[in-house]
Order: sequence, then C-alpha cells, then structure tokens
Amino acid sequence: MIRILKYVAIDILKNKIVIAYTIMLALFSWSAFSLEDNAAKGLLTVLNIVLLTVPLVSVLFATIYVYNSNEFIELLVSHPVKRSMIWKALFIGLSLSLVTAYLIGVGIPLLIFADWGTALIMLAAGMLLSVIFVAIAFLSCIFTRDKAKGIGISILLWLYFALLFDGIVLFLFFQFADYPIEKAVVFLSAWSPIDLCRILILLRLDVSAMMGYTGAIFKNFFGNSLGLVVSFTLLALWFLIPFLWSLRKFKKKDL
Repeated sequence: MIRILKYVAIDILKNKIVIAYTIMLALFSWSAFSLEDNAAKGLLTVLNIVLLTVPLVSVLFATIYVYNSNEFIELLVSHPVKRSMIWKALFIGLSLSLVTAYLIGVGIPLLIFADWGTALIMLAAGMLLSVIFVAIAFLSCIFTRDKAKGIGISILLWLYFALLFDGIVLFLFFQFADYPIEKAVVFLSAWSPIDLCRILILLRLDVSAMMGYTGAIFKNFFGNSLGLVVSFTLLALWFLIPFLWSLRKFKKKDL
C-alpha cells in the first residue's frame, strides 16, 4: 500500500493541474488580504473562494484521475494485492495531494494575516472539504464505468451542495413558515458539507449576517463551542460514509 500511495502522491503533485490549482489559490488568498483594509474582510473573501473552488476542483480532479487510472487499477488488481489496499492508497494519495495544494495556497497567507484560531479552523474546514469531495468523486466513479456520466454526476453533486441546497432550505422555510421547523432546519444543515463548513467558520468569526438561515438556527441550538464539535463530527461522517460505501462496491466490482 505504501508503494502505491507514494507513486500516486508523487504523480499527482507533479501534475500541472495541481500546480496551477495551488498557484491560483495562493493568488486569490494573497490578493484578498492585500486589497482589503482589514483581515476580517479578507477572511470572508477567502471563505467564499474556498467554499466554491475547493469542492469543485477536488471532485472534478479526483473523478477524472480515477477514470484515467483504470488501466493502472486493473494492473494492480491482477497482482496479489488486496483491493481494499489499492482503493485506500488511491484515496489517501489524492486527498493528501489536494490537501497539500490547499495548505500551500491558502494556509500560508491565512497564518500570516489572520489570528491563529480562525486560521486553523479555516484550514481544517478546507482540508475536510477536499477530502469529502474526493470521497464523493470515488463514489461517483464506482457507480458507472462511463467517464462522461461519472463526471456529470460529480458536477451535479457539486451544484447541489454549493448552490441548490440553501435555495431548497429557504423554499421549505417559506412554505412552512407557520410551523415550528427550527429543529428540522438543524437536521437539514447536516445534509450539505459546504453548508456545514460555512457554519463552522462563521461560528468562529461570529458574523451572524452571513450565516444564512441554517447558520443562525444552528448557532441558537448549539452555540459556538458545541456547534464546532457537532460540525467537525458531521464533516468526518461526510467523508467516511461515501468512501466506505465506494470501497465496499469496489471490492465486489467486476473490472
């Protein structure tokens, strides 16, 4: 497993797309902090970039990489190597590479310009988002052998989590405004990792105006400290469940 992991990680880190992704994140982050007159505004700008760009690049790059590695995976399966080791090595290699790119691109300016507590939480949220959407990409790939269909599924999932989810929550809120649906909204917030990351960071920043309806309700129910613990726990489940599901299907899949 270590050899496969080492090969995958080195191969991805040398990839021009990953290098360009790192440079792009660095340019956005340094620009956000340099152009804004205070660190808080820069943090919110970086937050918006992180919540949209990191999931999109992670899910697309991971999906394309897995499909392009089909021959490599088939070659490994033909050798006396456990399928679970192959799948885990690919997942860890992709996750580590994208997390490294995120830490270099966003982590350095965050640690320089923001206070360390907020910077660490934002870094943790971005790292978790990277890993979560790699896991979602693996699940998309294992459901279909068609590369175009797999990429399409990944893009649709990103659109749902990044853009449609909040709209659906607001629609439900307005439709059932006469009923006490606060607990239901807290439950719904668990169904989007991007929304959870937004809540996680904004609980630390305490910017209530930008939390959205789910964030405001979340804060009322859990407060800051408990809210952070609940958010991290749910985010951990968001990458464990899709990956373990894809691993189970990969073990049984006829290649």
